[in-house]
Amino acid sequence: MLIPLRLRQGLKSFMSDKPKRPWGGDGDGEKDDGPPNPWTIPPAGKRGRPTALDEWIKRARSGGGGNGGGGQFSLPGGPGGRSLWLIGVGLVLVVWIAVTSFHPIGPQQRGVVTFFGRYSGALGPGFHMTLPAPINRVKVIDVQNIRNEDFPQEGGENLMLTGDQNIIDLAYSVRWNVANAQDFVFQIADPRSTVRATAESAMREVVANVTLDDAMGPGRTTIEARVQQRMQQILDGYNAGVLIQGVAIKQADPPAQVNDAFKDVTAAQRDAVSAKNNANAYAQQVVAQAEGEAAQFDRLYQQYKLAPEVTKRRMYYETMENVLARADKVVVDTPGVVPYLKLQGGRTPPPPPSDDSDVQTSAPASGGGQ
Repeated sequence: MLIPLRLRQGLKSFMSDKPKRPWGGDGDGEKDDGPPNPWTIPPAGKRGRPTALDEWIKRARSGGGGNGGGGQFSLPGGPGGRSLWLIGVGLVLVVWIAVTSFHPIGPQQRGVVTFFGRYSGALGPGFHMTLPAPINRVKVIDVQNIRNEDFPQEGGENLMLTGDQNIIDLAYSVRWNVANAQDFVFQIADPRSTVRATAESAMREVVANVTLDDAMGPGRTTIEARVQQRMQQILDGYNAGVLIQGVAIKQADPPAQVNDAFKDVTAAQRDAVSAKNNANAYAQQVVAQAEGEAAQFDRLYQQYKLAPEVTKRRMYYETMENVLARADKVVVDTPGVVPYLKLQGGRTPPPPPSDDSDVQTSAPASGGGQ
C-alpha cells in the first residue's frame, strides 16, 4: 500500500521537530511567540503582557471595575468571566427552585397553593413539593393559633348605650382562630380588622337591648353568648373562614364622671337585697315553727279522740309542770293538815336551778289528824 507524498512529508517534519514547552521555547534556550510562563520572574526591565488572572487580582485589590466602575467589583471579561457568570446564575436558580418548590407544613398549619395567583389547592401537614415561584406560590396559615382581640385596644373608655337609655363603659375581649384557610386568604382583605369591626358591631347591638343592671350584673353571661353567636353569623355571611372561640366581658362600669354615685346605689341595692334575704329567712323559720306546732296539735287531737280523759289529764299535768317548775310552792293535799312553816335553823330547800330543767320542790306534810 503506497502512502501519499503529502502524508509522508508531514510525518517526516513531525519526527524531525524538537519538543517544545507549553509556555514557549524548545528547551535549548530558543524562544518563540508562545504564552509566557506565569511562574517565572521576568528579567529586569522586561515585563510580559498581563494575563486575565493578573487583571482580575489587580481589580479585586483595587476594588475598581473594569471600566471605571466606581469601586464596584466585577468579574473579568473574556470566556473565563462568562463561565463564572453562568455558574453564579445557575447556583442562584438552583437555590431559588429549592426554596420555592419544597414546603414543610406543620401539624397546626395549612398551605394555600396558587397557580399564577389563582387558587389551585391546599396542603395538609407534611412535606410537599410544588412548581417554583412565580408559577406556584404557597401561603402557610396557622389554623390552631388562638388570636385575642382586646376592646378598647389601648385603654381609655369604650362607651355604649343600653336599652334603658343609660351609658356603660364596657371592656371585653374576643378569641378567634382560622377555620378555613382558603376563605381566610381569599375572601377578606384584612381579617383582623374585619373581626374587630364585627365584634364592635355585635356588642353594641346586644348591649342596646339589655338594661344597665343586666350589663353590670347577672346578665353578663347572656350578653357574651349572644355576642359570640351574632359575630359568627356575620362572619359566616362573609365566608371569612374565621371561628369565634369566645367573648369575655372584663369590665362593665358606668362612666367615670358618675362612677361614685353608681357605687353608692349599688351598695344600697346590696343592703336591700341582704335585708330582704334575712326577712325571708326569718319568715321561713316562723312558718316552719308554726307548722310544727300545728302538726303536734293534730297528733294530740288524734290521741284525744281515742282517749279523751287520759289525754286531758296528761295535758293538765304537763301544763302545771311547766307553770310551777320555777315557783316556790307548798302543796297541801289532806284537809286539816298544818301548813308548812319555815323555821330558822331548819334545812333550807335548795334554790331553784338556773337552767331550763323542770324541777318541782314539794314540802312534806307535817302533823297528823287522829
